[in-house]
Amino acid sequence: YFYIRSAHRTLCVVLNLVCYEGSSRMERTAADGGENPYLRLLRTLEGGEGEGGKRFYHVPSLDADKYKKLPFSIRVLLESAVRKCDGFQVTSSDVENILNWETTHTRATEVPFHPSRVILQDFTGVPAVVDFAAMRDAVKSLGGNPSKINPISPVDLVIDHSVQVDYFRSSDALQKNQELEFERNRERFQFLKWGAKAFDNMLIVPPGSGIVHQVNLEYLARVVFSSHGLLYPDSVVGTDSHTTMICGLGVVGWGVGGIEAEAVMLGQAISMVLPEVIGYRLTGEIGALSTSTDVVLTITKHLRQIGVVGKFVEFFGPGVEQLSIADRATISNMCPEYGATIGFFPVDEMSIKYLKQTGRDSEVISYVERYLKAVEMFRDDYSDASMDPHFSQVHELDLSTVVPCVSGPKRPQDRVSVSELKEDFQKCLDNPVGFKGFSIPASSQGTSVSFTYDGQEYALRHGSIVISAITSCTNTSNPSVMLGAGLLAKNAVEKGLNVAPYIKTSLSPGSGVVTYYLKESGVIPYLEKLGFHLVGYGCMTCIGNSGPLPEEVVAAIETGDLVAVGILSGNRNFEGRINPHTRANYLASPLLCIAYAIAGTVSMDFETQPLGAGSDGEPVYLRDIWPSRGQIQAVEREFVIPAMFQEVYAKITEGNQRWNALDAPQSLLYPWDLSSTYVKSPPFFDGMTREAGSVPSVRGAAVLLSLGDSVTTDHISPAGSISRLSPAARYLASRGLTPREFNSYGSRRGNDSIMARGTFANIRLVNKFIGKAAPKTLHFPSGDKMDIFDAAERYREEGRGLIILAGKDYGTGSSRDWAAKGPWMLGIRAVIAESFERIHRSNLVGMGVIPLQFLEGQSTESLGLTGKESYTIEIPRDLTPGQVIPVEVGGAGGGRGFSVRVRIDTEVELTYFRNGGILNYMIRKVLD
Repeated sequence: YFYIRSAHRTLCVVLNLVCYEGSSRMERTAADGGENPYLRLLRTLEGGEGEGGKRFYHVPSLDADKYKKLPFSIRVLLESAVRKCDGFQVTSSDVENILNWETTHTRATEVPFHPSRVILQDFTGVPAVVDFAAMRDAVKSLGGNPSKINPISPVDLVIDHSVQVDYFRSSDALQKNQELEFERNRERFQFLKWGAKAFDNMLIVPPGSGIVHQVNLEYLARVVFSSHGLLYPDSVVGTDSHTTMICGLGVVGWGVGGIEAEAVMLGQAISMVLPEVIGYRLTGEIGALSTSTDVVLTITKHLRQIGVVGKFVEFFGPGVEQLSIADRATISNMCPEYGATIGFFPVDEMSIKYLKQTGRDSEVISYVERYLKAVEMFRDDYSDASMDPHFSQVHELDLSTVVPCVSGPKRPQDRVSVSELKEDFQKCLDNPVGFKGFSIPASSQGTSVSFTYDGQEYALRHGSIVISAITSCTNTSNPSVMLGAGLLAKNAVEKGLNVAPYIKTSLSPGSGVVTYYLKESGVIPYLEKLGFHLVGYGCMTCIGNSGPLPEEVVAAIETGDLVAVGILSGNRNFEGRINPHTRANYLASPLLCIAYAIAGTVSMDFETQPLGAGSDGEPVYLRDIWPSRGQIQAVEREFVIPAMFQEVYAKITEGNQRWNALDAPQSLLYPWDLSSTYVKSPPFFDGMTREAGSVPSVRGAAVLLSLGDSVTTDHISPAGSISRLSPAARYLASRGLTPREFNSYGSRRGNDSIMARGTFANIRLVNKFIGKAAPKTLHFPSGDKMDIFDAAERYREEGRGLIILAGKDYGTGSSRDWAAKGPWMLGIRAVIAESFERIHRSNLVGMGVIPLQFLEGQSTESLGLTGKESYTIEIPRDLTPGQVIPVEVGGAGGGRGFSVRVRIDTEVELTYFRNGGILNYMIRKVLD
């Protein structure tokens, strides 16, 4: 029977190879050899010259009427399910659920999705490469061929999160900042350089090249994949929330945690709930004085008010045609700020023009357009309402109503028109402490602190600008606002205006293309005259890498307890993120960053107050130097040309002199440096065997933490700076490091010893054992109060397993891989909660930690559980998804039990769990 079945499968594969030459095996057959039931939909693309008959799945043939009603973003999910249908990860019922989106999306229906590729930045990319390196070691130790461990899906990693604004306002600031970047991150860069050579299907873009999302938009995005003769839509998940920027080019993409990203890298599907799709209709044209930044800040506030968390937003309407791809990408970039999963613009003629402008291959552009039209994913005319799909809801914005604005002082959704900012800031000083308040007493609001800087006297007040940064892919990817800023700077300098030298000004574009067209258009000297020198290619100020302020400025701020201001062309401005000394931070267009830097304060009414006196002594108003839209467009047409993109990106992987001089190992396996505090081989595969054994039960476990509702991944996962009083600090000190060298948890994500010590180290964690916010717990039965890591180590020495008790919505917030890896490292083998956030629950399973849910109406309180007891959880050999199993309670207050539901929800998850996690499962697949 097995011989015949195997022969039949082999014959099917051979026949498929003959009939559908060129399409990959994974697109034709199931993982176990079964046939894709949708092979009948395969067609050959017409109209190409010398393309060898590219094939594709003609998904509209499933049901033309239903397909036409689907939002364009859902059509991408449907094509993926059809192409990847294997009866295991993706079933025919999944395809039907997506096709019937109009009814199924209201039922919280889960479906699998296979993104086409993965994109990483260095902070989150390092642990992914560490895991792959450790998987190679495991395969070798188990007698396999380690060279088989490679990403299955294409992976691009852009190093952009490490550079900081230490030097500014000088022609050598770029060089000096990059030197410091390499000095601080040499170990991490050496490791990544090894990974670039050691792994197939992985491209690493060296530091100094640009910001991940801008490089993705200008260079990495395929729009349509052509793999082994099979065409399919480009789609991407990335380990950065602003991966959504690529949706502006018509590529479905969003941010995920490290575990989901690694799963996709290994060819696995990710699970998602079929989303509502909010249609956002744009009409009208942007006014002469407004920019795409003003549009996105207006949209962000509006969509936050509507409530789009966990939903897709798809833009349509005649106003879309007025937006360039850079404008659309700006809107898509801030998707996390307005809360949606994606903010999607279907591909249209403007997208094709952008591909040509950025120097993409003409043959590729040809099949991109023809394929998308063939599968009805190309929007021929945004003004044609007959092409509008059905949406869950529809909301509208008239672009002509958008006025110049900023957002702040503490959240990106708190939009304020420029004409009202002076008054709004005053209200913020008066208001109680909150998102829109600082509670400054009226008697202190007039405080002025004088100080000397570079031999001159200056004064700071509440509202004084101390940081002005043109930064972030949100805006630096858009030539209209960057050239607009350059022209405004030119006009300002020619009028005789300047920026006070104590203001930390900086220009950190998202790619070398920006520098190219700023130089060619002749505006760089004017930007530099105002202090906006090039300081680096990376996220920099937008992610908090603004560097220290001048000591004289800091002293003045602290002396007057002043609400100093940072203004940046970024996407996030949460309190404490940009700089510890700027309590107010405003998001603004690059043009307004320069305008406010010249003004020196946000307490400014541009209509009635001049920016300053010109060289002729006459007052100069903002309207006197603001460039017209026509001027900006004329310069853009002349200087933003395909040759620039081709020249810059032709050598992007070559790196720079420092990267090329960096000595990295050439070996297949990584030679781990045991003294390194940045990169370390993780213990995830210690003791692993070739065959998966039975899942061990949890017996006599202690409760490490008893938690309440809404414990977030921020509470769990290590983040931010490393406290000098923390277990991680003690570990680093024991390795000879001083506090100045501790760096952040983010920079040390490749070292499990540090990350384990930082798990649950959030000072705002409330553990019921302690009764107040503190990263502490009690050890039982001793009752000793300890750091959480230290307690876990003590339990480990005693040979006791660990569990967590929690309330509702455990693991809510952004997906973070160390929110699952960290608990596993502490020895936690089960989490019993009233409910789980969906993705974090899946991540726990992916690490071999079993999520268990109290039955309806039950909780730690209703069951009288104090957490001082011991817990035994027998895992059945024939465990099934969603099974109800007993929990025995022993020790003090024990001798009883209750039942829980196993929140392993699918057969795929159960397979991962039986193997001890998804990475273990993939290792065994390679060994097989």
